[in-house]
Parts: sequence; C-alpha cells; structure tokens
Amino acid sequence: MILIVSAALIASGAASSDEDRLGQNVSEHSWIFVSGYLEESRVMQTHAGFAGQKVVLGTRGSGMATRTIDSVVYNDRLGDYMVDGISLTISGNYDYRPYIPPMTQSDLKNALCAKNYEVGSVFSESYNIDKDLIKDTKVYQNDSFSVYEISSEIQGTARIGQRVQKNARTSPTYMMNGMYMGYAQIRSELVAGNTSVLTLPCP
Repeated sequence: MILIVSAALIASGAASSDEDRLGQNVSEHSWIFVSGYLEESRVMQTHAGFAGQKVVLGTRGSGMATRTIDSVVYNDRLGDYMVDGISLTISGNYDYRPYIPPMTQSDLKNALCAKNYEVGSVFSESYNIDKDLIKDTKVYQNDSFSVYEISSEIQGTARIGQRVQKNARTSPTYMMNGMYMGYAQIRSELVAGNTSVLTLPCP
C-alpha cells in the first residue's frame, strides 16, 4: 500500500480586514476500515495563495487499512486581530495485499447530494452495491452551519466527496474525495459554518 502524506504550513495573519474573504470554519472527525482498495485526498487551507496555513494529505493503494482523522480549520476575529489555524491528527494502520475487483458490477446503487448555498458547503455520497449496504446518513443545515454524518458498511464501492467554500471570492477551505472498494466501514462527521466550530450547538 502506498501512503502519501504531505503538509505545508506557512504561518501568517490575515492581511485583509474583509472577513468575507476568509474561509469557513470546518471540523472533521472520521474513521474508516477498508479491506480492498482505497483512494483518499484532502486539502485544507485558511487563505488562498501563499498566505495562511495549508495541509494536503492523501492515501492510495490496496490492502487492509484502518484510519482515523480529526481536523479543524479555524478563522475568527479576536479583538482587532484575525486568528486562523489548522489542527490535524491522523493515525492509521495499513497492511498491503493485492485486491482484484469482482468481474460483475451490480446495478443496485444508492446516492445522496446535499448543498448549503448560505454556508457554502457541498456533501455527496454514492454506493455501487455488490452484495449489501447498511447506512445511516444524517444531514442538518441552516443559514449558519451544516452538519453531515455518515455511518456506512458496504460490500461494493463507496464514493464520498465534501467541499467547503464560503463564496466565489474565497478559496476552498476544505476539499475531500474518497473511494473505497471491497468491504468498507465508514464513520464520518463534518461540521462547517460561520459559527465557531469550537462552540457549535448540537442540531
């Protein structure tokens, strides 16, 4: 299995007083188990270009993998100063073994897409079910924040996509794309919004 993790952190305060150009607050808590093949990528940033903090990470390959991620991207005002930062904790156990997808593809599929234009968040999940799918997805959205929760167990192929971008004048704060083939368990919670991710009420 190939594990690719790269991170670039460039410390900088927000130079602009225009808060509308700052990214959204985002927190992610996720866990996966895959026996088969997986591709995952994430990009997190507080500002566009060379300003602010950036974190990029990815994983690709076949085998048995268990992975946990806890991350926060934070932008807020503290008095007259803007404060921003990224916190990331990732732990994983990866064991390589070859994986050959089944010859036939089932025509049983399941998909969901949710968008919150006020907050600037997009969430999508889709499943090609080779044998079975057990899932529990919860979506809560209002004009201040979005909460997306996934609890899925599948034998087949699962695709998860998430993007948070406040408006056309900001760069994406958070982008995630994942594909999981074979047997997979996925547990994930993503919270995005204007309110501080450290004080969000439960929906």
